[in-house]
Amino acid sequence: MDQNLLESLKELSDEEKDLLNGQAVQKGLYTSEQLFRINSEKLLKQGRLIDIRTHTRFAAFPKHTHDYIEMLYMCSGSTIHIMDDTTRLELKTGDLLLIGKGCWHEVLPAGTNDIGVNFIVMPEFFQTAFDMMEGQSILSDFIIDNLTGRCSKIPYLHFCVASVLPIQNLLENLVWSLHEGSAGQREDEITMGLLFFLLMRETERTRHMKSRNRFTLQVLRYLDERYEDASVTELAAQFGKPPYWVSRTVREEFGATFKTLLQKKRFQRAVSLLEDTNLPIGDIAAAVGYENTSYFYRLFRKRFHISPAEYRRSRGNGLCR
Repeated sequence: MDQNLLESLKELSDEEKDLLNGQAVQKGLYTSEQLFRINSEKLLKQGRLIDIRTHTRFAAFPKHTHDYIEMLYMCSGSTIHIMDDTTRLELKTGDLLLIGKGCWHEVLPAGTNDIGVNFIVMPEFFQTAFDMMEGQSILSDFIIDNLTGRCSKIPYLHFCVASVLPIQNLLENLVWSLHEGSAGQREDEITMGLLFFLLMRETERTRHMKSRNRFTLQVLRYLDERYEDASVTELAAQFGKPPYWVSRTVREEFGATFKTLLQKKRFQRAVSLLEDTNLPIGDIAAAVGYENTSYFYRLFRKRFHISPAEYRRSRGNGLCR
């Protein structure tokens, strides 16, 4: 990366100065909600669909999610991310991480030379990039889910592309353009389209990723369709393998047990029903596979640190029961 640009990105923000003076991450800078869901309106100027800010260093960034798509490009150093409570992911220099709306994650403390750039991107900005893609891939599926507002089967994508010079050039161009305000939105859209075109090509050329994603997507599809009564035994029958093989492979591929993935999927659906319907909470519990409402309440509070009723009120739906 251009050294002058990197030195500019290394400058301490006001928030980082406060952190070095012992203050904690201020949730109010990012959201007005009770849950730590970062609001795009807090970070984007009115009418903007994309902007950047450097990743906050010197303190752990608490578990949070976004109402936009986040792209984190690691300019130097590294950062450690905990994705959806299950996967520890190290982002190294030159890596790119795409995080979909609704994916919960946290970031461990970063040091002075761990410089990451967060792209705050509204899904509509990716329309040009999507139009420039050829064929179907895990990246195009990710974009479709976020463009259409569906619950994504692919919460995040990690690209290890430090050695791919054309991709690095496009990423640096985007950082420079948005940091300096030197280009219009249309030019940035086209640059993003070229970037995604190359990322999709790299994904298709990586055989290990393709093989892994077939298994991953089949598991996620099964959980999406059968979360009410899903079982390892039934899933194993789809693969023609014994249950112990599926349990082991799920843990290897996802870094989590089948039970953890199932619970995560059930609560994704429960949250959607709390936000979008006026169903009684007992009915929502049953709809996502929990006949024991008290057990559902305990699991929900353990995961979100508030009750289902409090969550519903925090999302502006006061007709809870």
